[in-house]
Amino acid sequence: MSLPRYDFAGSVAIVTGAATGIGEAIAARLAEGGATVVAWDLPGALPGAPMQQGLAQEADVTDRDAIHRALGATLKRWGRVDMLVNNAGFAGPTMPLDEFDPQTWQRVVDVNLVGVFNMCHAVVPQLRKQGRGRIVNIASLAGKEGTPNASAYSAAKAGVMAMTKSLGKELATTGIRVNAIAPAAVETGLLRQMSPQHVQTMIDKSPMQRLGTPAEVAELTAWLCSDACSFSTGAVFDLSGGRASY
Repeated sequence: MSLPRYDFAGSVAIVTGAATGIGEAIAARLAEGGATVVAWDLPGALPGAPMQQGLAQEADVTDRDAIHRALGATLKRWGRVDMLVNNAGFAGPTMPLDEFDPQTWQRVVDVNLVGVFNMCHAVVPQLRKQGRGRIVNIASLAGKEGTPNASAYSAAKAGVMAMTKSLGKELATTGIRVNAIAPAAVETGLLRQMSPQHVQTMIDKSPMQRLGTPAEVAELTAWLCSDACSFSTGAVFDLSGGRASY
């Protein structure tokens, strides 16, 4: 099967949570199209060489000061940002809401929802200045369905989808497009934060009877970052193997 080719030459992309899993796959796919990809992740998560070359920045998406430092370093080195992929995520434990530690619940929301706000709040002014850009927020089917025993993650991802719709409308008359992807379970290390029974339940619900792959998320992300995506904004794209009912 041949995949489409995209020309991202001259473009600069920031991908958060890019050290592993979906973020790593997205970074590789955009780079394959010619983009200069700056990988953002937690301190210590990224290898030294890309850091020295300006192709990686350490930043916790819950730390606004760290974001502004990393963005400043990215702009100083590359001069622009054309794509922002908000992928950094934290699933947290799986347990009933009334057994959840409130601090852990808050941390899940801070990383998955507030982190997306922090990144957009920092980067959108640069995109406005340039007059164009692409933002892709990695949400989750959990935000549509409300996955049992994952209340924090479900609530956070629902918030990401609503924020995507809101920001997409705000920027609709600009050259900036804002969209989200709602994957079902994808085969990454993030699933190790969940119980095997929880993961199997998600597989059993899939009409395709399998997990998604990081490459499949990366492929949809590439299209959303391309000029081919011109009339879609504030939209949530299903990537669930047929599981989503809306």
